[in-house]
Amino acid sequence: MKFDSRRSNVRARNGMVATSQPLAAVAGLRLLMNGGTAVDAAVAAAAALNVVEPFSTGVGGDVFALVWSARAGKVYALNASGRAAAAAGAESLRSQGYGSIPDNSAYAVTVPGAVSGWQALLDRFGNMGMADVLRPAIEYAEAGYPVSEMVAFQWAGAAARLKQHYGGEELLLRGNAPRAGEVMTIRTLADTLRTIAYGGADAFYRGQIAERIAAFVQERGGWLTTEDMAEHAPSWEEPISTNYRGVDIWQCPPNNQGVNVLLGLNIAEGFDIGAMDAQSADRHHHLIECARLALTDGMYHVTDPAHMRMDTGRLISKSYAAARRRFIRDGHAMDNVPRGVKPEDGDTVYITCVDGEGNACSLINSVFSDFGTGLVVPGTGIALHSRGASFSLDPSHPNVLAPKKLPFHTLIPGIATRNGELWLSYGVMGTVQQAQGQIQVMSNIIDFGMSPQEALDAPRFSYRPLEGEVGLEPRIPDDVAEELKRRGHRIVITESHPLYFGGGQVIARDAETGVLTGGSEPRNDGCAVGW
Repeated sequence: MKFDSRRSNVRARNGMVATSQPLAAVAGLRLLMNGGTAVDAAVAAAAALNVVEPFSTGVGGDVFALVWSARAGKVYALNASGRAAAAAGAESLRSQGYGSIPDNSAYAVTVPGAVSGWQALLDRFGNMGMADVLRPAIEYAEAGYPVSEMVAFQWAGAAARLKQHYGGEELLLRGNAPRAGEVMTIRTLADTLRTIAYGGADAFYRGQIAERIAAFVQERGGWLTTEDMAEHAPSWEEPISTNYRGVDIWQCPPNNQGVNVLLGLNIAEGFDIGAMDAQSADRHHHLIECARLALTDGMYHVTDPAHMRMDTGRLISKSYAAARRRFIRDGHAMDNVPRGVKPEDGDTVYITCVDGEGNACSLINSVFSDFGTGLVVPGTGIALHSRGASFSLDPSHPNVLAPKKLPFHTLIPGIATRNGELWLSYGVMGTVQQAQGQIQVMSNIIDFGMSPQEALDAPRFSYRPLEGEVGLEPRIPDDVAEELKRRGHRIVITESHPLYFGGGQVIARDAETGVLTGGSEPRNDGCAVGW
C-alpha cells in the first residue's frame, strides 16, 4: 500500500497531539481541550491506539516515556517495561533445542508494563484520573469505529497470527481481519479497559485480569505467575543526553536503545553533515556508517542495567564516539562491524503531546511483534506482547534470559531542548529503524533547518543488521544509490512503508511565542492535531 501524502505543518498554541492514527490523536486532543495535561492526552491516545491499532500496542505491552515539566524545567524518564518471570531460564529452552525464543510462544511473554506506566504518569503529571483518560478508548471499543486503509492492510497481514490460538477471534471480525471502512468493535477489550478505568493499575496486576493472564500463559507452556504480575513496578530514571551542535538530545537509559541515538549523533558530530547536500551520497554514506556503529554497539551491550558489562556513560561519551568514528572512511563502507545481536521486526506506536503550558510527553507503547505473541487472553481482548523474544539464549551474551531480568528494548521516545527550554518532542517507530530514524530526522532538523513536517517527509535509509543491507526509498535519486553501491554499501530499493522506514511524529515549540508546530508521518495514517 502506497502513501504519498503531501502535508503542511500543523500549528497551534493551546495544545497539540501527534500520533499514528487520527482517532487516537483526537482522543488525546479531547483531554487537552477539557483541561488535561500533555500526560493526560498521551495516555488517552495510547489507550485509544490499543483499540484502533491493536496489532501495534496495548495493555499487554510495555511503555517508555519522557516528560518535560515546564515548571521544573527538567526532563523525567519513565521505564514501565516488565521483567521475565521468576521461573524463566535460558537453559530450559536450550535443553528443548531452542536457539532463540519464538516470538509467537508463551516463553516470549514478560510482565506487561503498560498499565503501570499509564498510572505512574497520571499520578505524577496528570490533572485527570484513569476513568477520564480511558473514556475515549472505551467508547471506540464498545460502540465501534471505522477501520482505516493502513490499519486494515496491517491487520490483514497479521490475522494468521491471531488464528493460531483460541482467544484471537476477539480481535477479528467474523473470523477475519476487518476491511477498510468496516466498523470494528472489541467489547471484551472495552470491559478490560473499564475495569482498569475504575480500579487503576491494581485492577490489572492484582485482580482477576492478572489471574487470567497468568493462567493462560501457563496453559500455553509459559512461566508467568500472579506473583510475577503483583511484584511488577515501573521506575522513574535519570534520563541520558548528549549535546548535538548546541541542542540537548534526551533519551531514556537502558534497558532501551536510547544510547544508540546518542552514540550515533556523537559520531556524526565529527563530520560537517550540514555542508553536504541533504540527499547526497556523502550525507547518506556518513549517516549510514554512524548508524551501523551505533546499532551494533547498542544491540550487543544494552540489557537490564543491572547486567550491563559496559557503562552507559562510556557508551554515550564524546571520547568513545571519537574512537568509533575512526572506523569510518569517506570513500568506502566498512567491510564489517563486529558485535551485535539479531533484531526482530515489530510494531509500535509513538505519541507526542504538548500542552498550552509548555509541558510535553513523548511516549512509546508497544506489543513488539504483530499482536505481540498472537496470544489473546480469552475474555479480555488483551494481546500479550512478545518482548521476551529479544532475550538471547547464549549464556555468554549480556542480554541472556534470566529470572526477573529486564530485556533489551527498542522503544525510545525523544525530547530535545535548547538553552534550557523545550524545543522538540519526537519519535520514530519501527524496531531496528527507531534509532537510525531519529538520527536522520534530527539531522534533517538541526543540520539542514527543516521544519517538523519537512524532516518527516524527507526520504530515509534503513540499515538492516541481520541482512547486512541498506534499504533506500525510491525517492532517493538513482545516482546517489549507485554511488553508495560503489562505496561498498549493499543497497536495496524498497517501497516506502512505515514498517520498514519507520513512522515518526514531531512537535516543535517556540519558547518565545508558545507556537506549536507539528508534523506527522506521511507513510501511514498519522496526523497532528492542535487547538
